[in-house]
Amino acid sequence: MADGDGETKKPGLFGRMFGRKAEPDREPSGSQLEAAPVAGSSSSQQSEPEGSRSGEAPAEKPSWWKRLKTGLARSSSSIGQGITDVFTKRKLDSSSLEDLEDILVRADLGVAASTRIVQAVGKGRYDKEVAPDEVRAILASEVEKSLAAVAKPLVIDAAQKPFVVLVVGVNGSGKTTTIAKLTQRLRAEGKSVVLAAGDTFRAAAIEQLRVWGDRLGAPVISGAQGADAAGLAFDALTQARESGADVMLMDTAGRLQNRAELMAELEKIVRVMKKVDAGAPHAVILVLDATVGQNALSQVEIFGRVAGVTGLVMTKLDGTARGGILVAIADKFGLPIHFIGVGESADDLEPFEARDFARAIAGFDEETVA
Repeated sequence: MADGDGETKKPGLFGRMFGRKAEPDREPSGSQLEAAPVAGSSSSQQSEPEGSRSGEAPAEKPSWWKRLKTGLARSSSSIGQGITDVFTKRKLDSSSLEDLEDILVRADLGVAASTRIVQAVGKGRYDKEVAPDEVRAILASEVEKSLAAVAKPLVIDAAQKPFVVLVVGVNGSGKTTTIAKLTQRLRAEGKSVVLAAGDTFRAAAIEQLRVWGDRLGAPVISGAQGADAAGLAFDALTQARESGADVMLMDTAGRLQNRAELMAELEKIVRVMKKVDAGAPHAVILVLDATVGQNALSQVEIFGRVAGVTGLVMTKLDGTARGGILVAIADKFGLPIHFIGVGESADDLEPFEARDFARAIAGFDEETVA
């Protein structure tokens, strides 16, 4: 079976695997997260809370846990139903373990994690009845182990001023909105932030970042549409240094990982930044769309090779997500996962917590697993 990066996977624990084939490289469709709030347009206006026009109190927003669980519903439902079907009133044998492996691989957890989980379930339980909840608890424990090592915050080194964060990813992954959310977080911590509008291909992207900058109190350095992005990076970093900014966040144009000329431009941006500051960029964040599944593996590999990705943000855990892929990415690349996002507002981007993610993908309620 070919993974998203083209690597042929070996057979699973029992030599049988019916995983989903990798999607062909393609540009993901746009989304609400990338809708540019252009000044003067209706999209620049925040939608009114439910009930505000009628005088009613706005509906209470669900907790982060509930939003995360909803976002992983597609993966957790598939896994949970499969486990129930396999293990209800049935003794554990090689056939049931093979079925479990198939379920996990289909949910994009990857061969390595699926094998570990199957081995953990089978240990000491062969030829015994195993309750579905026991299997899900083992699943949650093993997923948490896989993710705990990569659940790391984005650390801003105050000795590097400005601390330069380059944000990369394919079209529609949510880069610009992620930058806005990070800006809000950093500003709340008392840091001064400069934004660089490096997506020079789209006038709407430049204007979108300007609007966010105005809202969040962060200066935006931009050029004309079609300007050289590497030149913009040079100018922005030079100005950010002169102004004494704590952090510079640079947006980039969305680019497919199989477009050599666009990836070459990204290499140039990194190379030009180093002419201003040999250590820049100090962090390179790859924003991943949680709905693309196996294709995310090739994105991590190629963007990592070209731009030196140092950490990940996963967006769009909105109920259609194939969240299991985050486990496969953690196993294969070991890159820090800084944040995950489940919606459009600022508090929909939260630091990544391995235990919460593991419990949600296993389908547990918040209070179920100690």
